Amino acid sequence: MRIGLIGTGRIGTFNATVLNRHREVGSLIVTDADSVRAHAVADRLGATAAPSVDEIFTWGVDAVVITAATSAHGELIGRAARMGLPVFCEKPIAVDLPGTLSALAEVDAAGTVLQLGFQRRFDTGYATAREAVRSGRLGRLHTIRAMTSDQSPPPAAYLPISGGMYRDCLVHDFDMLRWITGREVVEVYAMGSDAGPSMFREAHDIDTAAAVLTLDDGTLATATATRLNGAGYDVRMELAGELDQIGVGLDDRTPIASTEPAGPPAADKPWTGFLERFGPAYEAELAAFVDVVRGERANPCDGQEALHALRIAEACELSRLERRPVYLAEIPGRRD
Repeated sequence: MRIGLIGTGRIGTFNATVLNRHREVGSLIVTDADSVRAHAVADRLGATAAPSVDEIFTWGVDAVVITAATSAHGELIGRAARMGLPVFCEKPIAVDLPGTLSALAEVDAAGTVLQLGFQRRFDTGYATAREAVRSGRLGRLHTIRAMTSDQSPPPAAYLPISGGMYRDCLVHDFDMLRWITGREVVEVYAMGSDAGPSMFREAHDIDTAAAVLTLDDGTLATATATRLNGAGYDVRMELAGELDQIGVGLDDRTPIASTEPAGPPAADKPWTGFLERFGPAYEAELAAFVDVVRGERANPCDGQEALHALRIAEACELSRLERRPVYLAEIPGRRD
């Protein structure tokens, strides 16, 4: 299989490394707006560096992996769809809802494959939680608590193009709410704080967020996030039911200390970032994409799934700005 990868930043370099050692990937072509960086990655892996994106689409690849800047995702997805090429794209599909719907329309018209990079679907902890909920082991769910806390903020230059806290960060938790429970979010109320470093205010973004979400069966969920969790990278979910309660993300590297005399000690080596915490999941989702391209499995996260998560993020952003509850029915793009 010949794969073209667009974007050799941090996640792109990681994905290129994973694909390069996959037994079914015989040839890897990489490109980046920064040609020096693309050549460095290609030289290290023994891959081929293309002069530009154009060559990815003219050198005869079997599939495309998009890890470029978010602003380029929609156009690249559309271009690949028009050429009949399967695509794996890191989230999001586009920087906004109209761009997302436009890209999905291209994929629908072409009838091609689009797999989105929601890597938590391949994490053992989240997958086990899904099995527990779907089997009825917890009984009726009444409360879900989700959180994503970065140890340190992204570069200031990234904030204005990130889409904001809900679209860029908590969208993963929104995807997990749906994927684990099999339910839909019908209403949200969200708040945010920009009391941290001034770069967040300058980017019209927030550094800390909280949302209350109501699912279509009445289950209540909370989702919180921050860019400033100095103790470490902390991603968790707790699911409480009438029969049992479970937690995802609790291990000897969880960056939290108990104040109880007999409580567990603080982590000796807390998680520091998403690639470290979810490395195996990132590898598994790319392996799944190769299987999808080969026709050996169904798409585990298509564009429709990504759209659902984005609409929740859009509702949260609207709620934060207007300081009111927002129903998902208010957000365009619903596809029943």
